[in-house]
Amino acid sequence: MRFRATVPNVNTFYKIAQTIEKLHKHMIIRFTESVMHIICNSAASEGGVQVWSQIEVPVLFTDYRIQSNADNEITFTVHSDVLAAALRSAASPSAPHASHDMDPTVIMRLAKKNEGAVLSFEITGVSRLNREIRVSHDVRIEVMRAHDVRKLSAPLCPNPDVNIILPPLTKLRTVVERIRPLAGEVIALYANGSGALKVSGRTDSARVDVAWSGLANPAMEPDSNSQGQTDDETNDPTKMYGVLVSLRSLSKFLGNHVVSTTTIASICQNHCLILYVYIGGGDAGGVITFYIPAIFDDPI
Repeated sequence: MRFRATVPNVNTFYKIAQTIEKLHKHMIIRFTESVMHIICNSAASEGGVQVWSQIEVPVLFTDYRIQSNADNEITFTVHSDVLAAALRSAASPSAPHASHDMDPTVIMRLAKKNEGAVLSFEITGVSRLNREIRVSHDVRIEVMRAHDVRKLSAPLCPNPDVNIILPPLTKLRTVVERIRPLAGEVIALYANGSGALKVSGRTDSARVDVAWSGLANPAMEPDSNSQGQTDDETNDPTKMYGVLVSLRSLSKFLGNHVVSTTTIASICQNHCLILYVYIGGGDAGGVITFYIPAIFDDPI
């Protein structure tokens, strides 16, 4: 198998890896001829959060070449922190000790070293003395076998009760942090089909609600992993649907403001919260999908 690509948009790639690193120690990356998938399906993550992403190749890469016996697809596992560290060195304005006037050139390729597979990053920059500097990082990977790849599948969820475009994640994160003392370990999100969103935290003696109005309710294509049908006849646009989720899981997700341009929340009442983070100029570029399971407390 062969793989090689130039990474002109290394900052976005780094921010994506940084986001995943906060939730999972390992990630699965699948390269195809047109799309890069990042998958985190381990139940061992905080709150059971799963990540399934699809990013169009042109969003991150140029001079992209891939060849394998598996329909020109390559799938492997990698330590999230190690990948983020390698990309950080290229994304930093001073890396590799380079002039601020010129971004480094980053070549990513699949290689074999010491009888093991690595994802190799070759970073070429120009120093402040106008001298060329080359730095390389080898990130150890484990190539997955074909029958293990075939087992990968996103969680099955009911059709969402409501979809809503969230406020800017930086603002939502500030709200969540401020109501943390009254939220304990869980937090509730409610939304309706009329553009209303409410975030609630409560204890036995107090409760705080923060509400938004005038948000958009996008029409979305049914997810291939959704089950059941939505009964439009009984769908009251003013009815609030809610889900109770781990506060730590939601807080970690909100760190995605570093890559988010638009974020859509889909609420499956008392089942899960699905969050779609769009990057690269909207859904034409790519989307990182987060599945946060409901906390099965009292129904809300």
